[in-house]
Amino acid sequence: MRFINPKIDFAFKKIFGSAQSNDILISFLNAILYEGRSIIESLEILDPYLAPQIAGVKNSYLDVKALLNDGTFVIIEMQVLKVQAFGKRVLYNAAKTYALQLTRGELYQQLRPVIALTITDFEMFSGHEDVISHFVFKERTRLSDYLQNDIELVFVELPKFKKELDQLENITDKWIYFIKTTGTLDEVPQTMATVPQIQKAFEIANEVSLTQDELNTLQQQEFFAQDQESSVAVGREEGRQEGRQQGRQEGRQQGRQEAQIELIMISLNRLLGELNPDIERRIQQLSSDQLENLVNAVWGFSNLEELSYWLEDNSQ
Repeated sequence: MRFINPKIDFAFKKIFGSAQSNDILISFLNAILYEGRSIIESLEILDPYLAPQIAGVKNSYLDVKALLNDGTFVIIEMQVLKVQAFGKRVLYNAAKTYALQLTRGELYQQLRPVIALTITDFEMFSGHEDVISHFVFKERTRLSDYLQNDIELVFVELPKFKKELDQLENITDKWIYFIKTTGTLDEVPQTMATVPQIQKAFEIANEVSLTQDELNTLQQQEFFAQDQESSVAVGREEGRQEGRQQGRQEGRQQGRQEAQIELIMISLNRLLGELNPDIERRIQQLSSDQLENLVNAVWGFSNLEELSYWLEDNSQ
């Protein structure tokens, strides 16, 4: 067997965000958020695209969004590369999901809690070895909860998970192991297959269940992730060399930014066809933060017109 890698956006959405994934997502969220307890009984998987309702508000692209049976929204993002200001992006998406629940005339009492679950293939927080971290609003000195603790940030740092297959102790371990290793496995481990939802996740992740178009999309995203990682490494090295020669920090950022622009151009050409000179010029004029946002949005575009609209909204 060959399995798609859940750390790739398309694969993660296919496994956890498809129409047939409700039971998989319930099991996964109970394992990660509630230590395996059956707190979530049902949920509805929603469109993860957060369209702006207010002029000037940024678009947001998430991997999975769900409404739980108790009215809580859960947004999930799988992130492979540690990009600039990623922590701020997580907080922005959580706050935006919370704020955009209300339309004109609705009451604040109608706001429902939001949990932002972020899975990273890099370390977010140094100084401790906890794989899962939960952040909520606390009073600084007494550490008491805020009156309405409606926004919770949960992080799963995959590099901190060191357990091997024979060391898995509970369903939380098994789901994290699934995310981290499925792309390298050639069979379903027996200890994992005992959980029906994980067995079903493996069936969805089996490459033979994908169409040719889905396999092509997955391959493009894998190439993009690999190229992006290489461009970051090359850009850092070129920037360090230029920075040493010129005696200034800007060299490192410039080298990385140039490599990133080149990668984005290649990926967009693969996905949408040849870019016209105007779009290329507008991409080259983006700031480093705007380029990071474009990297996150690339696979949400289905044509050049959508890309052009994105550039209009995000290059102000």
